[in-house]
Amino acid sequence: MDILILGGTQWLGRRLAQQAIARGHRVTSLARGEAGAAADGSVLVRADRSRPGAYDEVVRHDWDAVIDVTRQPGFARRAAAELGPHAAHWTFISSGNVYAAHDQPAADESAALMPPLEAGESTPETYGEAKSAIELAYREAVGERLLVIRPGLIAGPGDASGRTGYWVARAARDDEPMLVPDIPDAAVQAIHIDDLVRFTLDSIERRLTGAFNAVGDRGTFGDWLELSREVGGHRGDVVPAPSAWLEAQGVAEWSGPESLPLWIIDPSWSAFQDRSNAAAKAAGLRLRPVEQLLAEVLEWERGEGLERERGAGLSAARERELLAVLRG
Repeated sequence: MDILILGGTQWLGRRLAQQAIARGHRVTSLARGEAGAAADGSVLVRADRSRPGAYDEVVRHDWDAVIDVTRQPGFARRAAAELGPHAAHWTFISSGNVYAAHDQPAADESAALMPPLEAGESTPETYGEAKSAIELAYREAVGERLLVIRPGLIAGPGDASGRTGYWVARAARDDEPMLVPDIPDAAVQAIHIDDLVRFTLDSIERRLTGAFNAVGDRGTFGDWLELSREVGGHRGDVVPAPSAWLEAQGVAEWSGPESLPLWIIDPSWSAFQDRSNAAAKAAGLRLRPVEQLLAEVLEWERGEGLERERGAGLSAARERELLAVLRG
């Protein structure tokens, strides 16, 4: 197949290109080329999607499949208008953030979506509305040729956010007491990037259409922590702390520096990591065991450095400081 990826030089886009090439497809990536290198074996068309004429070079060709990973509605609206007629099949990598509510356990693809963002550019605060707007733009432009993939938390080697690697990396770092949020029964749901990529490419090859929650099986934070300690080899104490206390100490939830990843305070987001993947599994989604996922993440984390400054998680010094305060 001739596949055009709008992007293709960052984590997910590059992995899609790499695996498509490994399957024997011909891949062209359209990107500025500033976020990273294009996959070996792909053709890179350098273009700035914010500028007129960005698609001039690729619009001359008819594509078996086009994949877009953008979060900018303006990019998608222009791509839909110019490239829509030139693609036999279209895939948009959306997000679980596109849903209007995140407090309904096991909600499926029929759940209501966020109102579409009218602006052409999104911000972190309007991410869900932006993805909703892009889904709408492609539905209107390509209709029944559209496949929408809605991942939740993506894990695996290369997760620069640090969210999915923190707990197993922390377990492997040392046997000092480990500070954890006291949320053993909270939902945790992550999908390995290669499982997501395999499902996406399998679906494209089958010309599958419709929307799918490409998410991992629902587990609990307690499960994730136990497996992380087992894989990482942590033998020290585990010290649970109440969410209200952590919040009062200024610990960030979910992501970012000096945070505790996977911890969510807001009850309106309590089921963000608890969506149904039944439709995707019926359509062929296969998931590796969480133990294997964590082992692969840890191998990558070790290569990056367990003591490095992280995109998400507590530093060793901050963790010791918080433990001292908690223990009085």
